[in-house]
Parts: sequence; C-alpha cells; structure tokens
Amino acid sequence: MSATIVIGADRSGAPVRIDVEELLATRLLVQGNSGSGKSHLLRRLLEESAGIVQQVVIDPEGDFVTLADVFGHVVVDGSAYDGPEIVRLAARIRKHRASVILTLDGLELEAQMRCAAVFLNTLFDAPRDEWYPALVVVDEAQMFAPAAAGDVSDEVRRLSLSAMTNLMCRGRKRGLAGVIATQRLAKLAKNVAAEASNFLMGRTFLDIDMARAADLLGMERKQAEQIRDLERGHFLGLGPAIARRPVGVRIADVRTTARNVIHGLMPLPQAGGAEMESLLHDDPREPEAPRREPELAPVEAVELLDQIEGFVPAGEDVEPPVAPSLFAAEETAADVAAVLIDMAAEPDCTFQPAAQLYQDFTVRCRMLRILPGFDLNTFRRRFAMAVAGMPDDREPRWQDLFALAKDVPDDLLAPFLTLARAAVEGAACPDDETLAVIYGTRSSGRIRRLLEHLEKSNLIVVRTDYGGRRSIGIPALGLTTAPVEA
Repeated sequence: MSATIVIGADRSGAPVRIDVEELLATRLLVQGNSGSGKSHLLRRLLEESAGIVQQVVIDPEGDFVTLADVFGHVVVDGSAYDGPEIVRLAARIRKHRASVILTLDGLELEAQMRCAAVFLNTLFDAPRDEWYPALVVVDEAQMFAPAAAGDVSDEVRRLSLSAMTNLMCRGRKRGLAGVIATQRLAKLAKNVAAEASNFLMGRTFLDIDMARAADLLGMERKQAEQIRDLERGHFLGLGPAIARRPVGVRIADVRTTARNVIHGLMPLPQAGGAEMESLLHDDPREPEAPRREPELAPVEAVELLDQIEGFVPAGEDVEPPVAPSLFAAEETAADVAAVLIDMAAEPDCTFQPAAQLYQDFTVRCRMLRILPGFDLNTFRRRFAMAVAGMPDDREPRWQDLFALAKDVPDDLLAPFLTLARAAVEGAACPDDETLAVIYGTRSSGRIRRLLEHLEKSNLIVVRTDYGGRRSIGIPALGLTTAPVEA
C-alpha cells in the first residue's frame, strides 16, 4: 500500500504529494484566514489518507461529520458525555484503532476546551502496546492552544494548552501525529506551532501573520506579500513530507462537503415591503425554539457503556420478595390509595408537617368509613410513595423499588422514589425545581446536598454531561433516567 497521497497540483499542473509516513514523524501546520480553504484542505487530506492510517478529528464546528457517511468514521458528540465517559471512549478508540470525529459544536468554548483536553490526554496516556500510528487533526487550533489568556478560566486554558503541547511535542513517540489548522498564527501558542515541520500557508492579510508565515516557509520578508495574494484553495507548502522548497499548490476536489455549507448566493424572497411586514407581524404561528437533535452514534455508545457498566452476574440478579400488603380488603386498600393520591395532588402538601398531614388523612378515612390500620411512621412512608406517584404498596411493578427503599430515611423517600421511578420508566431526570417541591423546600442548595447524600449512600449515581444535561442512575437496578438540562 502506497503511503503517498495527492493533495493537489502546482502551477504547472504536476501533482503535489504528501508522504503520510513522513507526516507521522514530522507533523503539519495549516494556516489561513477564514475563507482561505483550510477546511477543504483538511478534508482532502483526510479523504485521501482514510484507508492508510487511523484518523482522529477534533471538530469544533461539526464540519467533518459527513466523512462518516463515506469513510465510516465514528462520530462522537462531545456534548452527550461527561468526563469519565470521554476517557473510556478515547481509551477504546486508541485500543481498537477506530477513526473518529469528536464534534464539539454543541458546547460552549470552555466546555469544548475541557472536553478536547480530556480526550487528547487519554489518547496520549495510552499503554505502550497501544501506541499505534494515528493522524490527530485539530481544526481551529487557536481555540485549544491560545497564545494569550481570553474569556476562559486559567485552569481550563492550562489544561487545554498542556494537552495540545503533549500532542505536538511528545506525541510522535506515541504514534500521534498532530495536524493543526488555525486562522491566525499570532493567536496560536508558539510552543505548539513550533513543533510542526511541515507547513501549508493559505491567504492571510495581517502583517504579523504574514511575517510569521514567511519565517516558517524560509522566505524573505519582502516575499511575504505573495501570501496576501493567494486565491481561495491555494496554499504554499514546505516540509519533509511535502517539498524541500516552498511550492504553490491548488488543493484538489473532495468527495464530501460540510452539511452547513451554502454555495454561492441565494435569490431573495419576492415579497414586497407591506407583504413582508405582514409576514413578520401577523403570522399566527408561534415560532418554535430551535432544538438540537442528538446524533444516533452517541446514543448507541451510551447504551453500550451502560450495558457494560450495568452488567449484573446471573447469580446476583434475584428478584426481591414481594412485601405483604398492609391491608386485608381490596376495597380498603383502593380507598386508602385514593385518599393518598388526593392529598399528594394538593398544592404545597409537602411543605406541611407530617403530624398535620396524618391528622387530615385520618379524618378523610373516617369520612369514608375505613380504618387504614397504620401509625404516623407508616403514614410518612405511604404519603412519600404517593407523592412519588406510587400510592399502592401492592403494585407489582414497584416492588423492586419498595424493597430497595426499605432502608431509606422517611424524609428522603419521596425524592428517591421519584428519581427511581423516572429511571424505571426511562423518563427525563427530574429537575431541581421538581425535586424541591417533592422534598418540601425552596432551597436549591438543599437539593444539591440531598443528591450528594443519596450518592454517598450508593443509592444513586449522578452524571452531568458536557452539554450540561443531568441523568441519574440507580445502580442496584441497573437503570438510569433520560438526560435533561439540570
């Protein structure tokens, strides 16, 4: 198999090639202003080398996900996972030599930097027997290796810069070949840019960037003006994997395109001033808020992780015994459940003292001429079950939860059963406001402490992904809620 690919042609029409084996040892820096064709160049490089070497793409704008349609890359949506899951995914990627695209377009800048840093550090820290060769392509590298402090915290900046420095400075011995692209060399950390031995310089207009590009290409300052005159898709290349002297190259065509690209101009609407004003002000339909649909690949990956982590040996998968009912008569049990449902549906019922609620309960039962047969402590637990939507203690589908909750303190039972019920039904994780009402508080801090206490008691596992969505798992049941904005 040839390790040389064609990325384009020079001015005479002769093909310009890149030696992939040499590129793995010497790395590549791509620079050009927005619209110069950097993404097109990276796409050409990825398409032509897809069958030669493993590829890992850090994609902050989601431009490269279409490679999966043709070349089988695995798309990893960074916003769908938390830190430990990113670590596990990156470790498997390194081990199984999967070509992947880590798309970060669903995250804010600081979350993008943190997610990419965790991902890159895991690739870098792989065991020695997994140091397989891989191209690690980082688009918009100035975001992840900024030359100066910006709008993110110092801790995140140091974490991201350290990961990029490891990739470019020490990654070669571990099989990782960094290919970084940036709009401006002046915004990219010098110790990261300096480690590349191959360069493809596109159109740029600022003097400071032209001067740095000319220095990297070994050109005199007066020759730097030609960098400003480069056309879109044209680059000056230099390096052991490209050419020993600067060579102009026009990047060849690609087979895939970014999903968000609009080619050329579009015709304007034909509506006139009055008609357009009517469309803007009189449309009876309420505009729907844009909603980002999750990709299929992250969902499948999450299910795979859950299956592995939630595996229960056959010997331990034993159904708990069904607790005996507190009532002898079917009609009495149904009446008591109905009373509890009515009480739990009343506004602010959870903010009332248990003794007051118990007194109200006994009065309602006497009016129905029924004798519930339990004391205040039993009432607390039955009322908590009703608040969580499980008023009947004989309901078969909740017996596992009741057995699990038998040692949960009375004051924590309602929120715990609410979380567990959502996990059993695969429903969305209750938000803090809902849990606060169920817990009988208006303090968000108490809810955080409640979740921490339940987690320390090994009753739940709280997970927050990089997109800020929280889900809660019930380890004893091997189930988890659907993620929702915390």
